Amino acid sequence: MPEGDSVYQLSKRLQWMTGREVTRTSLRVPRYATVDFTGMTCERVWSYGKHLFMQFGAPDHAAQILHTHLKMEGTWAFHRAGQRWRKPGHAARVVLSLADAPAPDIELVGFWLGLIRVFPAREYPQEMGYLGPDLLADDFDAAEAIRRIEADPDMEIGRALLDQRNLAGIGNEYRAEINFLAGTHPALKVGDVDVAKHVALARRLMWANKDSPVRVTTGIRRAGETSYVFGRNRKPCRRCGTLITKGFLGGEGDLERVIWWCPRCQPAP
Repeated sequence: MPEGDSVYQLSKRLQWMTGREVTRTSLRVPRYATVDFTGMTCERVWSYGKHLFMQFGAPDHAAQILHTHLKMEGTWAFHRAGQRWRKPGHAARVVLSLADAPAPDIELVGFWLGLIRVFPAREYPQEMGYLGPDLLADDFDAAEAIRRIEADPDMEIGRALLDQRNLAGIGNEYRAEINFLAGTHPALKVGDVDVAKHVALARRLMWANKDSPVRVTTGIRRAGETSYVFGRNRKPCRRCGTLITKGFLGGEGDLERVIWWCPRCQPAP
């Protein structure tokens, strides 16, 4: 599922856009249907946590930022113009063509994107300032992430790690694996755990995976052996053999509320 490392890798694959002029724009959401980047140059593509940004136009008052989020189902794909897309047309949310693309007549299409926004580049600090430190930033501010998490000692550590206002990039898979490696049940309160340890694990795990096509937390890349607890309900713990348990943190019906843990390695509060 898309977490910080997935979006980081996506932004790297899209670096070819930088310096190229947009030749076609189609934003297929009512609010931005009239937005047109055609004739503007893509100045920059970057990720921040789970968010992807593209800046069109020189860094002045006219520059615009396209902000997207994959959520659970979003994808970006390349297609030759005029050829049938591999996904249904009604799922397309963004269609962009750029001059001198790596292959002629290539369209970049964003399908099922969970979030699409456009705003002036000068407003980026105000628009995105609520996010916590980006785990994959070269200058990741661990102290600030710790401060933000510890500001609410009664919050469950499992919720605190997912809160993008604390630190940006963690999704459910990393949350599950971080808690296992830290030996903490996701429902333990922030005030009862070593927050610095959790933040250090988060940085180390995601940084180790930032350039890898396969997300691995166990050190083993073989299929079915890449994670400790995530998605392993009723399977034996890789450390002690106890069956992994699956539950919910804060109610059912949302995948981000699903938690996995080893009852022995991560005793419930």
